[in-house]
Amino acid sequence: MKHISERELGLPDAVIGKLLGIAAERKDIISLGPGEPDFLTPKPLIEYTRKIVQLGTHYSPTEGRSELREAICKKLKKDNKIRTDPKNILVTCGSQEALFCGFLSALDVSEEVVIPNPTYLAYVPQIELVNGVPRFFPLKEEDNWNINPDLLIKSINKKTSLILINTPSNPTGNVLSKKLLEEIADIAVKYNLYVFADEAYEKLIYDKKHISIGSLNGMEDYVVTFHTFSKSYAMCGYRVGYVQGPKELINAMTKVSHYITLAPPNISQIVAKKALELPNIYIEKMRREYDRRRKFIVKRLNEIGLKTVTPYGAFYTFSNIKPFSKNSYKFAKELLNKSKVAVVPGKEFGIDGEGYIRCSYATDLNKIKIAMDRIEKFLNKKL
Repeated sequence: MKHISERELGLPDAVIGKLLGIAAERKDIISLGPGEPDFLTPKPLIEYTRKIVQLGTHYSPTEGRSELREAICKKLKKDNKIRTDPKNILVTCGSQEALFCGFLSALDVSEEVVIPNPTYLAYVPQIELVNGVPRFFPLKEEDNWNINPDLLIKSINKKTSLILINTPSNPTGNVLSKKLLEEIADIAVKYNLYVFADEAYEKLIYDKKHISIGSLNGMEDYVVTFHTFSKSYAMCGYRVGYVQGPKELINAMTKVSHYITLAPPNISQIVAKKALELPNIYIEKMRREYDRRRKFIVKRLNEIGLKTVTPYGAFYTFSNIKPFSKNSYKFAKELLNKSKVAVVPGKEFGIDGEGYIRCSYATDLNKIKIAMDRIEKFLNKKL
């Protein structure tokens, strides 16, 4: 039998998939693991999809349908204060493909990406698949999971090619302030680095305002902004994302995308354009419900002894389990087996995530309430 490539063998097995896979198969388990909205795609989009499917479809251009890219430009100007052109937009199969195309286009072998840690678990394997090198700097609970610019600067060296940020953040729910983004922008300009800004959860913000670093003065040639329809419009299965950035890099990413997927799904793009035309009430209804759950789960987690910094974006909490366990995987597995609650071990998000667990409140509030009671009983037995 022919061998499997060392590149593939080096990819980590996602613990999250194993734990959540078990949870999905058993009705007695409450899962606080989902990384996708528990809301249905808005009804007008479902009905529109039915109509579009009946018409049949073909390939779209690799860069995406022109009318969708034009609509995205209007959206970016209105919502993100980013002035751009359709030529600076690439539509992709979700923002994850966009990120992969970005790493392939911006990194040569052994060049480094500076990443805050804990971080979204898919970044590192993608960087390593293109023979790039992730270089971490820590986020700290006592800093409310904010980026420390001094630690960021210490991570930069001659091999650094880009800085990767995620706001609102998965897994911590942190939202970067304008002041902090300005400091990051100054660092990128000083060291002549790209900033890859993953803004997948841009619409799911509570008590704060989302700022796109790409909207800051003078950042047009430095910032690459990644977005998706999966979170804001509950369109995960449609697989539509997009990226905006400097024309030269977008052209390179378009070439790469052609050889990965050929083109994003045509039907999904037509529906995505329709999504941009929906009244804000659909997003706001979902956001308000997440906010209600957020307030409950943060209060309850802190009450039962799991210190939790208040998240201001996305739909996750990141809780400190160190008084009960130093091993987040062991803690999560024990919680699953003994108390029938699935959470994600913090170690899944990097070395600085160890000692924490991520809970998703993209889960029905009544189920969250039951899960909190179960976790409380579990913790009481460990004391």
